[in-house]
Formats: sequence, structure tokens, C-alpha cells
Amino acid sequence: MADVVFDLFGNPWVDVPTRRGRPPHEVSPKTRRRVSMLVALGWTNPRISGALCITLPTLHKYYFYELRQRETARDQLEARRIEMAWEMAEAGNVGALREFGRLLDRNDLMEIERTMGAKPVEADGTQARDRLGKKAVDAQRAVDADADLMADLEREAAAQNATH
Repeated sequence: MADVVFDLFGNPWVDVPTRRGRPPHEVSPKTRRRVSMLVALGWTNPRISGALCITLPTLHKYYFYELRQRETARDQLEARRIEMAWEMAEAGNVGALREFGRLLDRNDLMEIERTMGAKPVEADGTQARDRLGKKAVDAQRAVDADADLMADLEREAAAQNATH
């Protein structure tokens, strides 16, 4: 068996290409996991294809399943982290038990923020709007500016009348 030389990124190094053109992309479980991880981290498709040194169509062709999981990928990654921490804690690893507690606390905080951050639902089923629109904000600013201007004018008038 010949010694395989790898480049800086772990890809096999080929001194002399055997055929013309770019070699076909070879999909491995390692690259599938890498794509899933990058999708979970929120990377865009062009950035992922650049990191794997493949074209965007090749990414879509071979990793369409992983790319489809974009909405749930972050939750799947967090679930896997919690699962691994729990398995290690059950095996007796005290550090993993501590980390599991931190992950559990963080998950509880996220759930509390999610419930408190949800907009209240009114009686007719629509969500309450707590934010004013652009026109309403502009109208309120105009009223405030008029009130400030009138107060300044009254102070000037009072100051001029007092100097008689």
C-alpha cells in the first residue's frame, strides 16, 4: 500500500493528475457531518461550498438533504450536545454532569425568553401590536416639536417682558 500524503486541510495530495479536468467529488460521512455542522452554525451555501472547495451546484447535488435541514439543524446540534453530556454524566464524568446542568439551565432560560417574548394574543385572535408605525412616530414627534417650540417662545416672551 502506497503512503498517502495529505495537504494542510486533510485532503489527499496528488502529485500528477491521472486524468484531465477536475476529479469528481467524493462524498464521505465526514463531509456530510461537516456540511450538517456548518448548516447548523448558520453558514450560507456559498460559504459552505467555498469551505469544502466545491462548486455551489456540486453542493446542491450531493448534500441536498443536509441543506434541507436548515430550520432544524441548530436544534438537532443542541440536542446532540445535551445527549452526549448526559451519556458522559451517566458514565460518571463529573465535569460532564456540570456541563449538562449548564446546558439544562441555558435551555430553561431560552424557553422562558420564548414564552415571555411572545406577543400577547387579544380576544379576537390577533396579536397585539406594541410598536407604532412610521407615520404614527412621525406624527408624535411633530406634536412634541410643536410643544417644545411653543414653550421656547413663551420663555422668550416672558424674558422680554420682564426687562421693561
